[in-house]
Amino acid sequence: MSRSFRQLTEQQIQKALAEGQLSDLSGEGKPLPRRSGVTDMATEVATRIMAEAGALPEEFKLKKALEAARATHAAAVTEDERRLAMALIADLELRYNIAREARRKFMQP
Repeated sequence: MSRSFRQLTEQQIQKALAEGQLSDLSGEGKPLPRRSGVTDMATEVATRIMAEAGALPEEFKLKKALEAARATHAAAVTEDERRLAMALIADLELRYNIAREARRKFMQP
């Protein structure tokens, strides 16, 4: 960014602050949200829309289910309960890794 553009930007921000245009905004005083490493604007917009709608990617749903299955395994009393929990964990881990790999391949340029 050129120096004159930075100065102009800073002047506009200071002017807006002095006029009170930047007060009472949602998120005031909070850190900016982390931006994802997505470089494609369409993907970034789609991700933001999904997040605002409360939609979770399959990968995150599987991760939550995996954590619950591990807790079930830890609480299992009988050998049959442990075996069933381990089978579920193995299935969920496989599906989680497939979903994660698919997302990584999709996000690559």
